[in-house]
Amino acid sequence: MTRILRYTGKGGVGKTSIAAATALLSARRGYRTIVLSTDIAHSLADAFDLPLGPTPTQIAPNLWGQEPDVYHNIGRYWSTIQKYMAELFSWRGLDAVLAEEMTVLPGMDELGNLLWIADHVESGDYDVIVVDAAPTGETLRLLSLPEASRWWIERIAPIGRRVSKIGRPMLERMIGVPIPRDEVFAAAERLLQRLDKVHRLLADPERASVRIALNLERLSIVEAQRSFTYFHLFGYPSDMVVCNRVLPAGLDGDGSFGTMRQAQQRYMPEVIAQYAPVPVRTVPQFDREMIGPERLIEIGEALFGHEDPTHFFYRGRPYQVKAEDGGHVLEVALPFTTRDEIQLSRDGDELSLQVAGLRRTIVLPRALVDAPTIGAKMEDGVLRIRFEGRADTRSGKSTKPSKRGD
Repeated sequence: MTRILRYTGKGGVGKTSIAAATALLSARRGYRTIVLSTDIAHSLADAFDLPLGPTPTQIAPNLWGQEPDVYHNIGRYWSTIQKYMAELFSWRGLDAVLAEEMTVLPGMDELGNLLWIADHVESGDYDVIVVDAAPTGETLRLLSLPEASRWWIERIAPIGRRVSKIGRPMLERMIGVPIPRDEVFAAAERLLQRLDKVHRLLADPERASVRIALNLERLSIVEAQRSFTYFHLFGYPSDMVVCNRVLPAGLDGDGSFGTMRQAQQRYMPEVIAQYAPVPVRTVPQFDREMIGPERLIEIGEALFGHEDPTHFFYRGRPYQVKAEDGGHVLEVALPFTTRDEIQLSRDGDELSLQVAGLRRTIVLPRALVDAPTIGAKMEDGVLRIRFEGRADTRSGKSTKPSKRGD
């Protein structure tokens, strides 16, 4: 089974170097490893000090690197959709070259980069995939797309296809723009199903882990906390937090570096306590530029020592169902979240959970589909949603986490 490791964090915390170092150590242990950048501002090649392209390039024995680009991705994943978009933009006389440029929509680059993960898993060419992910905000927006894709495939695409088959020529004359043909809908469905495959791979606790990189400074710590919560919200397991660029001992009286060192030492126990039981590891601030394979190996050894970097350093489930008091409890881990930040609603077999502007739809397991929701509360960073044990025809009941119980 292919192991998938995703490194993410606030821009500038050093996640690319840590991802590259992990990939190098993995390859040295004999695993066929690819390190893939899904950040549109690629810096993976800069970290290795070697050229990388849109397809895998061998860097070292057992190690390949890749920096996908948007035009290569478009040709690979959505050329049919692009042709329709170009036709749409040129319908009123827009220059053909400009129309083609207009088809490169925002988000296409990041989305195409993400889809490579499924390709590499299915190819069987690699034992380990290390992902240098986009900064957390971009990553979270992309990883929330599978919820929208399922809704589109089940509800919107069938309507669009029927309209296209019944009255496409007449509608085109009426509204003056081309209506998508069946092959366009089919291509869109394939693309969204592919995205759903990526989601299932990245949420698989037997193969995938998120590792969050941060610096020991307030803004980076707060961003990492938010990311940790949202990854749990969307069902992506985390197995490590990496504190990068930790200043060494002996600087306490050394001007500004001493002040920074003291601040880091104040934050460190707080970070360890916040993420427990997920382990927190450190990488020191080196006194030289850490570029190239030999320097990256130093980073990897500082982080992992003699341990296998592909090991699961923590196994935990972002959400699970338990039998309790004759009913069931759905537990969703939402660390760093208060009950006032959570909104819950239910529609049949779907439970919608919104936290600070991000929404997750959880499809309830069969045992809970006919069981009414009777309450929810927060306990130690875990949202506990209670369901009655007996089947009931009621549904759509809204619920709000309570202060002390139901």
